[in-house]
Formats: sequence, C-alpha cells, structure tokens
Amino acid sequence: MRGARQVVAAVLAVVLVPLLLGTAEAAGIERVKKAGVLRVGSDITYPPFEFMEAGKPAGFDVEVAQEIAKALGVKLEYVNTAWDGIFAALKAGKFDMLLSGITITEERMKSFDLVFSEPYFESGQGVAVRVGDRRIRRQADLAGKVVGVQINTTGQAAAEKVKGVKEIKKYEQLPEAYLDLKARRLDAVVADYPVIVANAKEDGKFTPVRGLQIGEPERLGIPVRREEADLLAVVNKVVRDLKQSGRYAQMKQKWFGEK
Repeated sequence: MRGARQVVAAVLAVVLVPLLLGTAEAAGIERVKKAGVLRVGSDITYPPFEFMEAGKPAGFDVEVAQEIAKALGVKLEYVNTAWDGIFAALKAGKFDMLLSGITITEERMKSFDLVFSEPYFESGQGVAVRVGDRRIRRQADLAGKVVGVQINTTGQAAAEKVKGVKEIKKYEQLPEAYLDLKARRLDAVVADYPVIVANAKEDGKFTPVRGLQIGEPERLGIPVRREEADLLAVVNKVVRDLKQSGRYAQMKQKWFGEK
C-alpha cells in the first residue's frame, strides 16, 4: 500500500512487536488514557480507506481507529495531514499512531524509529487504465507508457521497477493522478489494487486491469513510536477481535465489496 521501498514479511512485525512489548513500559497507553483522546494521523484522500464524507472522516481505516479508541476508553481525533512527511510527524509526536493504508516496510522502521502492529490488511499494486483502453494487459505492456503514482508510496516503488516505462509522474494525492489519466495525460496509474477497484466503481471512467499485479503482495500495519510500542497490544487485540467476531468481514464487504 502507500509506503516506502522494501516490503517486510508479516512475520517480521509479528516477531518484533512481542519482543518490544516485553521490554517497553506502558508509556503510550498511560499517556493516551490520561489525555482522554487518541490522535490518529492520516492522509484522508484515499477512499475507501479514509476520505471525507459529510464533513467527517469515513472509511475502513476510520472504523478500525474508532474501535481502537473505544478499547482504550478515549475519544478519537482523526487528524488530516499530507502524506509526504506523515512519518516524520508521527516521530515528532504530533499523533499517537497512523492509520492511512500503510505498508509495513523495514525502511520506515529504521528511518523513523517506528514499530508496526501485526498486519491488518493484505493488498498489492494494481494498474488503472481508461475504460475501453486495452493496450495494457500485462506488466510488459507498461513499456513506453507514461505512468502516474502517488509520491513516496509502494506504488511508486513498484512502477520504478518496471522495465521500459517512458515516464513516471508523481502526485501528492492519488485523485490528481486519476484526473490526468482521464485527461489522457497518463496511460496508466499504479496504486493499491483494492483502492483502484473501489475508486473505479465510484468514478466509472477508469478501470483496474483485472489479474495484473505489479510487484509483491503487501501487508498493511499500524505504526507507533518505538518507545510507545505498548499501544500495539491494544491495536492487535482489536484487530483479532474484529476478525473473530465477523465484524472485519462485514467492514471489508462494506468498503471494498469483498470479505
């Protein structure tokens, strides 16, 4: 999903978190409960994970965040912030955690001294094209094409590994890339496949290339500062409980049209 370069296997997050939790004090949980609010940072321009609806944040990630805040017994404050710089903002203490369609990466852990929850969603990079455009059916067809991506995402990283791409245009927000695709300034957009599917249903003028995945499968996680890794005990329990209760499948069906 939206992320940096190197995707880490889910087992890395699953192994690292328990080790960190075993040594970390309850710094994060205690601080959040004392404040009475859970501040979640997100670039709220990424439906169906997060977007503004009737003036309020909505989407799959927002529902997950609501459940985490409920488990902590605090209010939720979803803070909209630009994607470029969102991890530095977390490290600086502007949020308690991030929920923004984020791929687990080793680079991010090292660069910003963060730790991730267990994976809560699995995805991969897909390709969007204009409706009726059948020039791109496989990865090799991207050669000689102009491709749009959201800047500093795993979509950008995946597109950069495709041989022969004529140009990669980088956008601050994914909707900007879709606009250029429809205006024929792009031949394709590389982004998270489930996001493309959901966005295409709403728009109707572009469509995912069915069966085409660029790069390796990706796993989303919820990052926090390393010194507040205790928060992940709550996060992981909430995700497990959602899956065991059947609510998780209902949420996926609601926002992505799949279980």
